[in-house]
Amino acid sequence: MTMHMQMNRRIDNEADMLAFGVSLARLFRAGDTVALTGDLGAGKTTLARGIIRELCGNIEVPSPTYTLIQTYDGPEFEIWHCDLYRLERPEEVHELGLIDVIDEALCLIEWPDRAGSLLPETALTLNIAFEDEGRLVKLTGDERWELRLENV
Repeated sequence: MTMHMQMNRRIDNEADMLAFGVSLARLFRAGDTVALTGDLGAGKTTLARGIIRELCGNIEVPSPTYTLIQTYDGPEFEIWHCDLYRLERPEEVHELGLIDVIDEALCLIEWPDRAGSLLPETALTLNIAFEDEGRLVKLTGDERWELRLENV
């Protein structure tokens, strides 16, 4: 990665977070990894819910906190929504099967730091921070994301 792109998006409420997920969904392709970071309650699952519903229809999208992984059949590729919060070691990512699909599915990963160096360097990171009554989403990635995110 020679270049890093960064952009910020202000989110005022839950509806805005869902809408932002919808606007991002059309940018994703098979083999993309999205790292969702932020404190508990910041909106990681809500953002993922917007992405998944845009790609799969208005379906129920539960938090994967207890199941660790929820999978969905998207129109063109599978979607893995993962919550790695409860992992104790990065090697446990292998046991989940995530490494086996990371090159062919869209992987939305909450608490990606738990994967350590197993997270692809090409991941798009969406860091959600509390800001006043809303949130600030900071998007960072390599140069390939810059072109895709131009019109978001």
